[in-house]
Amino acid sequence: MKIAILSRNAKLYSTASLISAARKRGHRVRVLDPLRCYMRIEPGKFLMRYKSRPLNGVDAVIPRIGTSITFYGTAVLRQLEMMGIFTPNSSDAVLRARDKLRSLQLLAREGIGLPSTVFGDNPDDTADLLALLGDPPHVIKLNEGAQGQGVLLAEKSTSSQGMIEAFRGLYANFLVQEYIRESKGADIRCFVVGGKVVAAMQRQARDGEFRSNLHRGGTATKIKPSKAEIDTALRAARTMGLNIAGVDLLRSRRGPLVLEVNSSPGLEGIEATTGIDIAGKIIEYIERRVRRRGGIQARTTGAK
Repeated sequence: MKIAILSRNAKLYSTASLISAARKRGHRVRVLDPLRCYMRIEPGKFLMRYKSRPLNGVDAVIPRIGTSITFYGTAVLRQLEMMGIFTPNSSDAVLRARDKLRSLQLLAREGIGLPSTVFGDNPDDTADLLALLGDPPHVIKLNEGAQGQGVLLAEKSTSSQGMIEAFRGLYANFLVQEYIRESKGADIRCFVVGGKVVAAMQRQARDGEFRSNLHRGGTATKIKPSKAEIDTALRAARTMGLNIAGVDLLRSRRGPLVLEVNSSPGLEGIEATTGIDIAGKIIEYIERRVRRRGGIQARTTGAK
């Protein structure tokens, strides 16, 4: 099987881990910088070129698209889908997951637990917006962000007002959420592959920090998630349409709450913490799906 990985850097841990796992299973792997892919679109024919050469014969593509290139990266992924190439996470699913507001709306529609959230645009409505949410602390986060960037904690209403005004001054889209005190700075990352939670870890924020991201000094331990947590993670991934996902949960008095569903979850922290070869499980899942589609066969640029 010939696998393409959409990634800007083949040396990143997650990309390198996927390359190694695929090659161990005898597959050919090629890393494609999405920004060097370009396309021609015409009725019934979809062409892709990479660094001045046609891109042909790919059986599956794994998207590792950074947030800064979401628009172009998903356009490339969509073109590859149109060419008949299998991908575990579709371009539409990646776009759904990248938009935090849309994700929360879709999760709420399915009755999946999440922190209460408010969203508004006009400064004249800020006081009532915060009243809808309730007493602080409030978590204020950019609608598009990763690894804890653009996430702030406001301990007082005046702080919430000030932070909201600052975000509005930057013309940024943001959400305001309730702070789940009982989580005590910890969350759970459930890694979903093909409708199964294949690994899970609990991340704990360092002292003086409420964000548990490992990139911000948090620590991680391997855990066995509860049945409710597994069910919530699987429902969240399914709602987003993702076959590969990192679902972040908070433990609360009212059960597991979804913080975020990540379409390109990092492998380094959770593989190191759990000792599980997640990259291998991803490749095995892709193998099963490609076989189910009728076997591995050469693609053409004129595919459907």
